[in-house]
Amino acid sequence: MWPLVKKRWRAWLRAIHRDIGYLAIGFTVIYAISGIAQNHIEDWGEVSYKTYERTLTMPAPADDAPDDVAIKAVVDRVALGTPTSTFRAGDEIRLEYGNGAKVTAIGDQVTIQGRERRAFIGVANWLHTARNKKGWKYAADAFAVLLLYLAISGIFMIKGKLGFKWRGAMLISAGVAVPVFAVLTSSRSAPPKQPEPTVETMIMKPPPSKPDPGPEPGPEPGPALEPPPAPPRTDKPCDPFASMHGCQ
Repeated sequence: MWPLVKKRWRAWLRAIHRDIGYLAIGFTVIYAISGIAQNHIEDWGEVSYKTYERTLTMPAPADDAPDDVAIKAVVDRVALGTPTSTFRAGDEIRLEYGNGAKVTAIGDQVTIQGRERRAFIGVANWLHTARNKKGWKYAADAFAVLLLYLAISGIFMIKGKLGFKWRGAMLISAGVAVPVFAVLTSSRSAPPKQPEPTVETMIMKPPPSKPDPGPEPGPEPGPALEPPPAPPRTDKPCDPFASMHGCQ
């Protein structure tokens, strides 16, 4: 049994590699296309959604109609569900919804603005980031494991000059060198130098000097006040124990 397995292990490796490759085609297409779209967000913008604008007509709410009645008429006309916020000012009514849609009604004209997810690329970009997706997170982990098997098993599928020892080693080295070179070159590049702030000096003219008015005139001298008469002194000696405040 063991000699047979030892002889045919490459055949089993190729068979499993082939079946896993078929199984991973759907995942690979989704991640490849969405990865290209996310790499070029700065060039293409957000391609997951497309914006739209529609215009409807409806009987204009009466000016004296209560706010809740007028707003309900617009909500029923657009049929987008319950809005998250409402506003009314005269004949203008505005509605906002949780999905980003905005409704503006002025008189009998109703304008709906919003965005909707594109059919394929929008879903692919949504699946590419597995955060906050409980079920898909484990499916993405399984796909990563399948990719690891495809990468490792491909090394040992073929023997000889076309296998790992010769051609395979050179191609693997070239494939590994690309991300390593990208990391090394990006880490060595210095960050862009920020311009130093410049301080502009302004020559301020001194304010015009005012003539010195001189010292302010003091109060006019009045008649000299005589000091109050001193209290009469008594020759009676002070008893510190008998006096309440002591002797001074």
